[in-house]
Amino acid sequence: MTVEEMQAFFSKQGLRRELLSQAASFRQENSWQGKRAVNVPRYPYFGKEILEEALAALLAGANLLLTGPKATGKNILAENLALLLGRPIWNVSFHIDVDASYLIGMDTFKGGEVCFRPGPVHECVTAGGICVLDEINMARNEALAVLHSLLDHRRQLEVPGYERLQLHPATRFIATMNYGYGGTRELNEALLSRFVVLHMPVPGEAELISLLQYEFPALRADMARTLAALFLDLRQKYEAKEISGRALDLRGLLKALRLIRLGLTAGQALAMGLTGKCFDSQERALVEDIIALRLPADWGREHFFVG
Repeated sequence: MTVEEMQAFFSKQGLRRELLSQAASFRQENSWQGKRAVNVPRYPYFGKEILEEALAALLAGANLLLTGPKATGKNILAENLALLLGRPIWNVSFHIDVDASYLIGMDTFKGGEVCFRPGPVHECVTAGGICVLDEINMARNEALAVLHSLLDHRRQLEVPGYERLQLHPATRFIATMNYGYGGTRELNEALLSRFVVLHMPVPGEAELISLLQYEFPALRADMARTLAALFLDLRQKYEAKEISGRALDLRGLLKALRLIRLGLTAGQALAMGLTGKCFDSQERALVEDIIALRLPADWGREHFFVG
């Protein structure tokens, strides 16, 4: 999907023309000339209101924090926004061992001399990319403090021993987090105050059906409804804490459908895409029961796809 095709798609979805026009102006004023390719998302984001709010925030120059549970499309939305702004993404995955030198850069030897090797944040803000700070609340707050002056009105950072790092005007930050997820931490108020926050809604039946039919145009309409209902069943069990989040895997469901299209039965494909990710036998049996209530295991390609 090109940026023009995505813009036309969102225009048909009813996204405000004023925002799409401003995004086009942003692309024109900040035409990307670098070597890194601008990411092309596999799927459009289905959720007009959230997309409008997120795009408005970035056009206004704000840093955006997307928070929500698993399978709410945080990274898909980030990829869609990057394409609409015509800038490449630098993904920074956070974990407990992330520190300032990893983010900004460190000294290294090259040709017998000490030189600076820039980290992903340094590279991104120098080039004017979209810096996706993925699972930002997995890192220690002291490691994130180095970003404060980049994220506020100063838009610069003193790098000891080297030139001051200045943000390219097209740089935008998008952070994601899953609040309360295992291994996460509370963001401190100083960091949180540098973002505007969007709470990502859980995709409903309409959004799931739209996604399934977009990815699989030959999918039967009744099967799209059944698969959306199955995914919502799994989410209900997950929210009730009857199962873990392993089987609540939208990517796994889409991969299972691709396997069915290649000739595997529903039982085989969904075992690989969903139930196989449950390593506890009781949980796996429960997920199999949930699936069996919606789909016979021996159903094959002819039951799912037209033609």
